[in-house]
Amino acid sequence: MESLDDAGVYRLSSDLAIIQTIDFFTPIVDDAYMFGQIAAANALSDVYAMGGKPLTAMNLLCFPMKTLGISVLEDVLRGGVDKVNEADVVLIGGHSVDDTELKYGLSVTGTVHPDRLVTSAGARPGDLLVLTKPLGTGIINTAIKAGLASEDLIARVSSSMATLNRRASELMLEAGVHACTDITGFGLLGHAVQLAESSQVSLKLHLASIPCFPEVAGLAQQGLCPGGLFRNKDYYLSKVAFSESVPDHMQDILFDAQTSGGLLICLEPSGAETLLKRLHAAGVTEAAVIGEVSPRTPVTVHVV
Repeated sequence: MESLDDAGVYRLSSDLAIIQTIDFFTPIVDDAYMFGQIAAANALSDVYAMGGKPLTAMNLLCFPMKTLGISVLEDVLRGGVDKVNEADVVLIGGHSVDDTELKYGLSVTGTVHPDRLVTSAGARPGDLLVLTKPLGTGIINTAIKAGLASEDLIARVSSSMATLNRRASELMLEAGVHACTDITGFGLLGHAVQLAESSQVSLKLHLASIPCFPEVAGLAQQGLCPGGLFRNKDYYLSKVAFSESVPDHMQDILFDAQTSGGLLICLEPSGAETLLKRLHAAGVTEAAVIGEVSPRTPVTVHVV
């Protein structure tokens, strides 16, 4: 509990440990089937971030029986099980309660060799940082709720959130990953600060290299920022320094709480180059090198 890793790990033997995680949330898109897929992909991501293989999952469902029809329930669960099947994970049960608001997610158990466990504490000075998905899901989801997102944008952001981090995890292991975390509720900067503090290093991020959904800058400038963004900023701002060239709305995007975001991967430069090529070849086309690791300084994360 003292660490800032993505999931809990329990050693069973010298060559086997289990990874356990749990995550669920309220709908962020109107399509019930897509919501089920996104929630499942998000829950599975913590195991992938730690270099593990998810094996089993259990549904967690809160459902307002009096206000939503059974077809909505069926679509959410179908989305979840389809994503679980895509991950080659076995759904072994779950639990549901009647609630006033729909919530859905998974409890996931995976395995990993203890010597090959990836944590947020292994980043080394000289490492490069690779981010595998674009930023902006929290701001865009706020725009969706306000009716200000186009159907095309909704489709693109939904597809990104529903995409498993499975292949990225497999490829980072092959490339010699030193440290990793997935980018979710604390935003890119929150998770970057956690990784830097766990590894006792500092990070430099290059704004121009960070992938974002093209529309998100305009939405941020309109003030379509979720509450989680401001909580992240309140908590982490003191540990982040911005160059004068970084505008306020881009700072907001970097603090934006993400849903089912990408992996932030640390590895030596030669490994990063190999990883990036393999990610692009595997269809993870938004992946990019966004910065580097440096020895620890008073500034935990510097954005230039």
